[in-house]
Amino acid sequence: MLSPIGVTDFETIRQELPVLDVRSPSEYTRGHVPGAVNLPLFSDEERARVGTLYKRSGREAALLLGLDCAGGHLSAYVRQALKAAPGKRVLMHCWRGGMRSEGLGWLLSLAGFDVSVLEGGYKAYRRHIAEAWQRPARLLVLSGKTGTGKTAILQRLQTMGEQVLDLEHHAHHKGSAFGALGQPPQPTNEQFENNLAQDWLRFDSQRPVWTEDESRNIGSVTIPAGLFRQKEQAVTVCLDMPLEARVERLVGEYAGFTETGLQDAILRIRRRLGDQRCREALQAVEAGDFHAAARHILHYYDKTYAYDLEVKQPGHLVHLPAASADPADNALMLRAWAASFSHTILQPVKP
Repeated sequence: MLSPIGVTDFETIRQELPVLDVRSPSEYTRGHVPGAVNLPLFSDEERARVGTLYKRSGREAALLLGLDCAGGHLSAYVRQALKAAPGKRVLMHCWRGGMRSEGLGWLLSLAGFDVSVLEGGYKAYRRHIAEAWQRPARLLVLSGKTGTGKTAILQRLQTMGEQVLDLEHHAHHKGSAFGALGQPPQPTNEQFENNLAQDWLRFDSQRPVWTEDESRNIGSVTIPAGLFRQKEQAVTVCLDMPLEARVERLVGEYAGFTETGLQDAILRIRRRLGDQRCREALQAVEAGDFHAAARHILHYYDKTYAYDLEVKQPGHLVHLPAASADPADNALMLRAWAASFSHTILQPVKP
């Protein structure tokens, strides 16, 4: 059976059924529905040929060329679909919900599949994602000087059942000159948005959502404008932790990386550190004195943090002393604080 499905129902049902993305490999790589399996009807080269012919000669000519391209692969499509969806129930989409999804959906329905095709295709899904950032949320933004362990604290909050939007996890980057160390390659910006939205759309709007205080750009990806506006208007909780505790955390986190990797990261902020402090930090890494290197680096990052706090909206800042250097202790403290004050400050933020 072949039937259309709207994007809202698509988002609900895809938690249970596999999604087949029948666009070309390059389209899929640029950005796709999280968890979708690529079952391309055309290769990149074939898609280009069919698209060019459509513009020049119309739908019928493009359809015939498309049939020529796909004709020798029909059994392979069915076999791949069976591997992805052995239960023979699938969701499917192409770019606009047109010829590719209709054609492959028809084939799979002949093979006994129950196929639901997304109306408007991936384009409709992306529009749905853009609209998602307009949903008001009860955001709480966790801030703190470099080395406070904000990511570890957020992860602890998540294990405690709190709602957490982990920007750095989805960005594959920790948001500093050292942020790419030990991380997998960053996703495309489109995929970053899709992955973020998957979490965002599942949150309970009546409960707080914790996230980290990040600049608009995290490495090579950019926080969606609507989400960033909400973050800037939300309450920011600044966790204050002593310098030496932060130095210890940074040494534990970064000392295992190669000397070259650490020195390259230091050189990326050379202008901001100043020549002398940069030279001393490089020498400290070379000598294996990671504590000294961390202190030099924090000299710059602490000044940046202080400036960022100055531009926050008045009345939207809360300072809390760190209970300890232990992320679990600090997560417990933050959760208790949020529960105590939620009735007065945790109002939905409109983007």
